[in-house]
Amino acid sequence: MSIARHDNIAMTHRGFSRRSFLHTVSAASLAAGSLGIRDVATLHAEELKRQHKSMILLWMAGGPSQLETFDPKPGTENGGPTEAISTAVDGIQIAKGWERTARQMKEITVLRSLTNKEGQHDRATYQLHTGYIPSGSVKHPALGSNLAKELMSEALELPSVVTIGGGRFANIGAGFLGVDFEPFQVNNPGGLPDNVGVASTKPRYERRLGLLGRLDEEFAQRGGETVVENHRRIYDKASKLVLSTETEAFNLEQESAATRDAYGRTAFGNGCLLARRLAERGVPFIEVRVNGWDTHQDNFEAIDRLAGEVDPGMGALIGDLKDRGLLDSTLVVWMGEFGRTPRVNPRGGRDHYPRVFNALLAGGGVRGGQVIGNSTADGTAVADAPVTVPDLFVSICQSLGVDAAKERMSPLGRPMKIVDGGTAIPGLFG
Repeated sequence: MSIARHDNIAMTHRGFSRRSFLHTVSAASLAAGSLGIRDVATLHAEELKRQHKSMILLWMAGGPSQLETFDPKPGTENGGPTEAISTAVDGIQIAKGWERTARQMKEITVLRSLTNKEGQHDRATYQLHTGYIPSGSVKHPALGSNLAKELMSEALELPSVVTIGGGRFANIGAGFLGVDFEPFQVNNPGGLPDNVGVASTKPRYERRLGLLGRLDEEFAQRGGETVVENHRRIYDKASKLVLSTETEAFNLEQESAATRDAYGRTAFGNGCLLARRLAERGVPFIEVRVNGWDTHQDNFEAIDRLAGEVDPGMGALIGDLKDRGLLDSTLVVWMGEFGRTPRVNPRGGRDHYPRVFNALLAGGGVRGGQVIGNSTADGTAVADAPVTVPDLFVSICQSLGVDAAKERMSPLGRPMKIVDGGTAIPGLFG
């Protein structure tokens, strides 16, 4: 990456480096005595948005088995028929069927010591998206929405949060952050999203919006101000997208046949390719979902099929981001809501097991080519370096330069941190 220097400020092609910016601002504020803490925080927030950082979450809905993904136990009583394969890093092995991911291991950190208590799908999915246990009193914002609020550039014409793929528990949402950070749903990646595209001329479309505005105004005058305000914000977002040339990001036909083949011409492969296209246009948070990981029966056959779809897409995504110089500014996280039981049940499946599970992280300053934490030989518990959900979320925030302790005010008047508790994972960043 080329770096230019001027007045002691290091600048990359994506903006000032975080360290040099804060050093320069601190020096200037001390010299002039004119910048308070709030001023420095505001300047940092503006600088952060110029860097166009992104997170891509590869969400394995249902809870993927750690033993058939990235913590295999071949030859043990609980290991089943799963074999281990070597990777691009000597000494690191993962499960057979993940060969494309294995080639990218120099960019990847494997977390083998995630641990949690929530073993029910809806509660664990909520927690692994928001960092909070479900509560009847407040709907917490998803981490992706919180990140987008910090990272989104005002010039962005695309949605700030995009969810690719549907299924149960999709789109946990922005909670009390409001409609500006609600996920934009893409059910079938490849072409333009549903209902996007102007069927008539731009002037005619704008006249229709004007008519809608007058109807909204009449309703607002009769006491519907709050409803109208939310309605207008939604339509403003939709109109901005419909009229923008940036919608071309959703058209995968612009990619070469070789690239399409590398990602895999599947729903997940297309989703990963779309995620790359959105990240390079400055979308702060993209989630790509694949369902089917709730393998209470026929676990080994199901994961063999799922890996055949997910492995090419994830491997191509990490390699493509690196080749395009985007991996440093894009954090890729692979995970699900929990793991599976080490012991195989009588139906040839594995059941819910939050006590120990695994995840992958790549890019965003993560030091690749390493394993953090281990499970015991039989896979029943964390052997060392346990990582909690808050630890993981704090680490994600650190990767993207976001203050995890920043507070937002809930509708009940209660200040709530982006992440409540937790510490960054030791050794994660190089």
